[in-house]
Amino acid sequence: MLSALLWCIAGIVVLVAGAEVVVRAGARVAADLGIPPLIVGLTIVAIGTSAPELAVGIEAALQGSGALAVGNIAGTNTLNLLLILGLSALIDPLALRLQTLRLDLPVMVASAFGLLAMAWDGVLTRTEGAAMVAGAIVYTAVIVRLSQRESLRVKAEYIEEFGVSPRERSRVETIVNLAGLMLGITIIIIGAEWLVDGGVTLARGLQISEALIGLTVVAIGTSMPELVTTIVGTIRKERDVAVGNLLGSSIYNILAILGITCLVPAGGVSFGPEL
Repeated sequence: MLSALLWCIAGIVVLVAGAEVVVRAGARVAADLGIPPLIVGLTIVAIGTSAPELAVGIEAALQGSGALAVGNIAGTNTLNLLLILGLSALIDPLALRLQTLRLDLPVMVASAFGLLAMAWDGVLTRTEGAAMVAGAIVYTAVIVRLSQRESLRVKAEYIEEFGVSPRERSRVETIVNLAGLMLGITIIIIGAEWLVDGGVTLARGLQISEALIGLTVVAIGTSMPELVTTIVGTIRKERDVAVGNLLGSSIYNILAILGITCLVPAGGVSFGPEL
């Protein structure tokens, strides 16, 4: 029992460390491409901080723990929107951009209701997973399209901060940042395996449902990257990155992370009525 708890703690620590590497390297690569801060938060940072959820979801699905995979997503999104976003607003009031109100929030709400409808029968099939992934691709395409409208302003801000234009940045630096991304993802996968193994063992040892473990212990652990990123962004007055990270993570958790997870097992992901 004690060893399972220690594996959970070790997994959470490794997940946070790996996510930090992914976020830093990913944000720098995005900056080299001249992407707006909000877009960076909604895409690169959001996907980077959602990597633990993906690794945990796939590992749980392969072990037949569908309740843990789905519970983790539900618990993480709840923590993102209530605890982390609320804490950010408590530190400094949030000012939402028009794009957030017109696109990101509606997509997030639609994704949540869509997941509720698909999961009503207790099974998320591969077909439903493919539909969620397709939704993530469409959402990303729309964001990329919108980002092109702000390219000139972003390039000007980039030159002001770094002293050179994105195209003048060294290719070696970009390669180093890409290598950092791969290293961070590898660390995250290792941490996720430890966390899932420890969480499942702990749940069975305490005779607690895997859904409850996913909604609490695992969800809190995989939400740590979003928490750290949001708090740092808030303190540094980088609100677009902070808000975009949370909204983007919540959207990608459902559409991309859970969608990909459903594609892994042949029969999709099944879970009990406790969710």
